[in-house]
Order: sequence, then C-alpha cells, then structure tokens
Amino acid sequence: MSRNAKINTLLLLVVAALAVLPLALGLGDHKEEPFVGADAEAETAITELRPDYEPWFSPLYEPPSGEIESALFALQAALGAGVLAYYFGLRRGRRQGAARVVAEGSGTDVADGADGAGAGAADLPGAGAPGAAGAAGASRAATTTAESGTGGGPAAGGGSGRGPGA
Repeated sequence: MSRNAKINTLLLLVVAALAVLPLALGLGDHKEEPFVGADAEAETAITELRPDYEPWFSPLYEPPSGEIESALFALQAALGAGVLAYYFGLRRGRRQGAARVVAEGSGTDVADGADGAGAGAADLPGAGAPGAAGAAGASRAATTTAESGTGGGPAAGGGSGRGPGA
C-alpha cells in the first residue's frame, strides 16, 4: 500500500470515527433534541442569560419544519461542495494540460535528432539556420498554450508547429 493510500485510509477512518463516536457514546442522551445546530444552542444560551433580549434581525424565510430546514442546509452544503470540486478539478486539469503540452513540445524536439533541429524547418518562410525555426516554433507554441491554458496550440494536436505538410 502506497503512502498516499495509507494517509487516505487513515483520514477516512478519522472521519468515520467523528461521525460514529458521538452516537455510540450517547453524547446527546440527556437533551430533548440531542443534536441541534449551533444557532439553536446560542439562542437557548442567550435566552437563559438575558430573557429580555430581542434579536436585531429576523430571518428572510422561516421553513415550516426542522426537516425542511435540514434539507435546505444539506442542499446548500452539496452545492458548495460541487462548486469547490469543479473549481479544483478545473485547476488540476489546466495544470495537467499545460504540463502535457510542455512535455509534448520537448518530446518532439528530442525525437527529431540530437541537435534538436526539426526536419523540414528550413521550408518555413524566414527561417534562418536550418532547423532553428522548427524548434523555436514548437517551444513558442507550447509556452503560449501553457500560459493561456486553452490547449489549442500546435503541440496540443492542431499541428506540429513546423509549417505546411509537416
């Protein structure tokens, strides 16, 4: 088992223990509603300390029952988790795509020969030394694609970056 798998298993066990232990130990048995939210606990504490206290604000929407309130809270949590998962997945995908473009760009130059000169690079208009434009074109396309994160450059499958017919 790899190190990451061990860490993930340990974290999963900790989360399961946090969910099961309060139920197993009966931590809420002495209360009328054993596992109420922090808002209800705070309201009870304030009412006990200062019975004449009046809240500054009232809720915009008061759900008809506690079950509906819990369902709305769960929906809100699920939507938030979905947005976060999408954001982190998008960032990871862009990072992996940029790394792949850079790897493909460097892999193409290495595969062409020991000097890094690309075959057919002299056919490009304005090419100075033979092969120089091919290597520069491929690295420029990889850099531009990696910076923009679009993945549409020649190294991403749109061409070889070496001109027509390459």
